[in-house]
Amino acid sequence: MNEAPDLFDSAFDDRLRRQAPLAARLRPRTLDDVVGQRHLIGPGAPLRALADADRLGSMVLWGPPGSGKTTLARVLSSTTAKAFVPLSAVESGVRDLRGCLDDARRLLGEHGQGTILFVDEVHRFNKAQQDILLPAVEDGLVVLIGATTENPYFEVNAPLLSRSRLWRLEPIGKDDLAELAVRGLAAEGVVAGPEAVSVMVGAAHGDARSLLGTIELAAAMARSRSAATEPTTTEERDPVEITTEDLQRSLHDRALVQDRDAHFDQVSALIKSVRGSDPDAGLYWLARMLEGGEDPRFIVRRLLVLASEDIGMADSKALSVAAAASRAVESIGLPEAALTLAHAVIYLACAPKSNSVTVGLASAREDVRSSSDDQVPVHLRDAHYRGATELGHGAGYRYPHDDPRGWVDQQYRPQAVEGHVYYRPSDHGEELDAEQRLRTRRLPCPAPHSPAPHSPAPLYEPSASERPDLVHEPSASERPAQDRR
Repeated sequence: MNEAPDLFDSAFDDRLRRQAPLAARLRPRTLDDVVGQRHLIGPGAPLRALADADRLGSMVLWGPPGSGKTTLARVLSSTTAKAFVPLSAVESGVRDLRGCLDDARRLLGEHGQGTILFVDEVHRFNKAQQDILLPAVEDGLVVLIGATTENPYFEVNAPLLSRSRLWRLEPIGKDDLAELAVRGLAAEGVVAGPEAVSVMVGAAHGDARSLLGTIELAAAMARSRSAATEPTTTEERDPVEITTEDLQRSLHDRALVQDRDAHFDQVSALIKSVRGSDPDAGLYWLARMLEGGEDPRFIVRRLLVLASEDIGMADSKALSVAAAASRAVESIGLPEAALTLAHAVIYLACAPKSNSVTVGLASAREDVRSSSDDQVPVHLRDAHYRGATELGHGAGYRYPHDDPRGWVDQQYRPQAVEGHVYYRPSDHGEELDAEQRLRTRRLPCPAPHSPAPHSPAPLYEPSASERPDLVHEPSASERPAQDRR
């Protein structure tokens, strides 16, 4: 009578293991079985040292999907005498959380056993739920292991995060994925050549669970193909082989996983690649974001900022190209707008770079913050309303178009900041011309020119800069490179 339940439970567990997903069947039992995360649990690594010494404290495991957060939490709990209580933040409310804490309190009081409370997707807990956890973690009632794919600095309450140690899990490396693929193929009773293994590892994008899911599906497809093409025989046959064709069918139309953290990291990589004048890297990150389902409007907004922040006056057409890409995204959308985005990325990456606009604005803002009460000089004030003249507004203002050069030297800022230089052109691209013009205009100006009386001027007369028939000194960008040195 006593053995029946044991036999039943054993048969049940055996059948459950056989029908469980491959990822569940291969779930590690010890830290040595875990694939990847050697920086945390390898020999001499910090988390391994804490586990070996049974000194685990509350922690948050932060990493992308399939990096082993849940697996690691379960294995770590097995190294201690504490009870392991899993809780999903997606499915649990305040009542469930309070119930877990009451159970932990009773277990500690009656049996002297501590509790490891594992909260999957801990970022999904609202502030009230996280606040409930705070005293339990602070008093040591539970050892919290929270798992999240989101940046905990944004999603987890600061007091709770400060009482937990943050461990960052990395995507599983290709060598580790290849090792895991060997285990998965053996568990499924199939084989695969090096090329097929390389395809499945590359398609996993660092996600161990995704890799095992691919192997499971591809193995089923390979068995189906083999059964349809080979006659049934009682003789022992070679193991079924997964081919690259099986994998292509298994991976058909599979989308890349794009979590919130990747959203910010990848756009950062895109902008830094374009700023670094690498069009190929820019196209790569653009493709990654588009394949991950990124909103093209978000991408083009960042390109618009870059056009002024990192190129600016070195090539003012860059802003026009980015603005045109923005209009194209709004008018035609994806997938066609992807070409316009690629056009903009290539142009911006190849354009000469200058951050003089960014630096100039920052310098001007610094002056404004330190002298915000400075008044507008009288000669620059609005003189178009009734009574302004009596107030002296506009008195002494010199109209630049009255000077044959098209500009005059006069005070345009409050006295406290007059003479401060904010815009300093670089020697890149079109800023060579801007630098030459400003070098002249920033010199002291001669006395105001009083034009002689003349007959009424025509309605439109081109200025010197607009007269192509006038001989003019070639600009810096027009001169041969050897003359500009």
